[in-house]
Amino acid sequence: MEPATKPVTEPATEPATEPATDHREATEIALWQALREDPNDVSSFHALAEMVRGHAAESHTESSTVDLQRAMDDAVWSLAEELAHSGRAWYPLVELARLSLYDDREAAMRRLGTAVAREPTGLALATALDMLRQAGLPGEALNLGMGAWRPREHLLVAGRHMVESAIEAARLSEARRHLEALEAHPEVEQARAVREDLAPLIEAAQAAPPPPTPSGGLALIDLRDLRAETER
Repeated sequence: MEPATKPVTEPATEPATEPATDHREATEIALWQALREDPNDVSSFHALAEMVRGHAAESHTESSTVDLQRAMDDAVWSLAEELAHSGRAWYPLVELARLSLYDDREAAMRRLGTAVAREPTGLALATALDMLRQAGLPGEALNLGMGAWRPREHLLVAGRHMVESAIEAARLSEARRHLEALEAHPEVEQARAVREDLAPLIEAAQAAPPPPTPSGGLALIDLRDLRAETER
């Protein structure tokens, strides 16, 4: 008679540790700390935003892609809203404006105005103008800058965005005026280089046929096309 086979038992194991989870939690804590010290730390903000988006995606149960995107955006909104309570915070306000730009443009523009008022160098203005331009709203960018841009004091990048916004919005007389205002900037050589770069774009826009006007929208000029034209 064959001897009975002893059942095979799994060796006892210790509960598995999760070093990846521990590292993620430590990273998240460090990012929060960095942003509490400097709420305008852009790289830390985006790193933490990706983490809170991930948390929202992990806990999301709906199958709709739209619902998932909304849940992730809501998580970033909560992050930006908490950081924006600091009187020093301007970048979180830009993010809040970006997230609300199409649902409530008036409120978004107010947030951008507050962000610009909180930051004296023109970096917040340049960031806000860039965000609006990327959203296809150069007219709104130009309007925001009209009451806030200080050519003598602000970083040159803010002035560049002002001129480029005016070109994209096909407001070429304003583009020329803003280009001339750059002459007042104390960084003389750098300002001259910016003017020499942008002046041909204004001339090309002036010579080009008027851009087509989309249904229900405003005619916009594509700077990429202008640059390609001037580089031929």
